[in-house]
Amino acid sequence: MTPMNGQQITGSRIIIRPFQPRDQEQVQALILAGLAEHWGKVDPALNPDLLAIGQSYAQELFLVADCQGQIVGTGALVRQQGEQAEIVRMTIAAGMRRQGLGTRILEALCREARRRGVQQLMLETTADWPDAISFYSRFGFQLTHFRDGDFGREAHFMLLL
Repeated sequence: MTPMNGQQITGSRIIIRPFQPRDQEQVQALILAGLAEHWGKVDPALNPDLLAIGQSYAQELFLVADCQGQIVGTGALVRQQGEQAEIVRMTIAAGMRRQGLGTRILEALCREARRRGVQQLMLETTADWPDAISFYSRFGFQLTHFRDGDFGREAHFMLLL
């Protein structure tokens, strides 16, 4: 997958745009802070894709929400088998939640997935993260199953495009 050719989605003061190398430090810190907030601590070694985001997601689409130079949200679209893709690394800064930013990122990822011929989007989150489960359900994702994973019980979702 290639970047969105620089397409930008603007809001009042936030631009949703593809990841750029200069975003590396901020994006890594934002995602790790979100994980630490949920889990109480985080081991960066368990997130090797964050060490070089540009390389890790070079063939994918990694979006950032840029608020006047500060990265306040992320989300990525990762192609899977056939006409399937997965949404990963959805993160919104604590002070920016419940303002529609996650929805804007997810909408942009869904638009790009459709453009690329994806017909089924999947994602997973921890089963004990009720805000995330509620968010994805409101967006239209259907809970397909739970699974015991390496970091606890996972909730798996699917959305037909």
